[in-house]
Amino acid sequence: MAPWEQAFNKVLSPVEEFIHRQTTSGVLLMLCAVVALFIANGQFSEAYYQFFKQYLTVGLDNFNISKSLHHWINDGLMAVFFLVVGLELKRELLVGELANLKQALLPIIAAIGGMVVPALIYYSINPTGHTAGGWGIPMATDIAFALGALALLGKRVPQTLLMFLIAVAIVDDLGAVIVIALFYTETINVSALGLAALFILLLTALNLGGVRRLSPYLIVGAFLWIAMLKSGVHATLAGVILAFTIPMKPKYDPKRFVSLIGDSVDKIRQAYRQDENIITNDSLRSKVCALSNGAFLVQAPAQILESKLHLPSAYIIIPIFALANAGVAIDLSGLGSVVTHPVTIGIGLGLVFGKLIGIAGLTWVAIKTGLCNLPKDLTMSHIIGVALMGGIGFTMSIFIAELGFANHPEDLLMAKRGILFASFTAGISGFIWLYMTSKTPKNEPAASDSTEEKLV
Repeated sequence: MAPWEQAFNKVLSPVEEFIHRQTTSGVLLMLCAVVALFIANGQFSEAYYQFFKQYLTVGLDNFNISKSLHHWINDGLMAVFFLVVGLELKRELLVGELANLKQALLPIIAAIGGMVVPALIYYSINPTGHTAGGWGIPMATDIAFALGALALLGKRVPQTLLMFLIAVAIVDDLGAVIVIALFYTETINVSALGLAALFILLLTALNLGGVRRLSPYLIVGAFLWIAMLKSGVHATLAGVILAFTIPMKPKYDPKRFVSLIGDSVDKIRQAYRQDENIITNDSLRSKVCALSNGAFLVQAPAQILESKLHLPSAYIIIPIFALANAGVAIDLSGLGSVVTHPVTIGIGLGLVFGKLIGIAGLTWVAIKTGLCNLPKDLTMSHIIGVALMGGIGFTMSIFIAELGFANHPEDLLMAKRGILFASFTAGISGFIWLYMTSKTPKNEPAASDSTEEKLV
């Protein structure tokens, strides 16, 4: 089949596209984490650390932003990641798994349990001192890693389980965003925060005014990011705020667009009969462009941007984040001090056992009390497996650790070691549990047929 035929015939639903990209991203993320660990524990470790400490200055003499490369990645590139997270959240809340409260209640309860219980376990081990500030670290779930691990099971697990995990992880992301905004802000610059508020009002006015082009939102969003950076509130939150102001309603009504397609195609045919060469046939080219513009404007701006940003976010930004943050020195001779350190213990127990107890435990309670029903094709064994995989906290956990222990490098190192160990343990445990308790449906391909392969 010719490439242009594939472009017209390839149809993926938003959910299938999301799963496909997150699955591939999870594999790439894992490779980058391994590369970072290998470099950080090899002969180029010093060069690795010095590279990310280099300063990059952007701006003019009187107004500029000067940050280390590490900070540009964590504050700048990750703002784009949070923009994608915000767009996913908005879509799910308006038209997705979380739009129907009755349908969304079970994953919301599971996600709340998966956030509260790990935080309580960590805080019980680190109740005082600066280490207590790391309670938010084990709350997070890495959706790309978790989906990637779950998709490896292929048809052994029902599609409903993937949807449940997506809903839990997205609510988890929302919780992480709220925690970062409320509890990981040290100092406030009132003037910059006021300026940020004005930009938010401007974005809201664009939305209410019916502006459906993306460029005005992105330009104002860039200024919002600068204001948030200067305000003391973490700059990445600008991405989430921007996402919630971008319209989810298209400029053109889809019903009206469908009715006009027939007329447009007839006009294109007439123009084509006059001259088959679109380069010399201005009439043909203009009518094709008009159809293209209509097809673009009949889509919701938020969905267009989410689709465009998924690729760079999943395949560029998150892997770069992993390369910059997963490089942790592992000294086997000092392993005893690592596994007994309260930060490592709190994170490890929080991610592995806290997520299991929180997600599976509260799901069981919600079902037994009649508050919710277990989704079709799912059993509590499936929920336990997802609860274990929920302990894969890589990206967001490392991000929160960078905020919580920014002034305590030794504790940050222990936190990253705990995250890596716990994420690996949770992922392997969840995979083995689901592999042992699930069966491949009869007359279906074996587990090697991953979800990614089905969707290509």
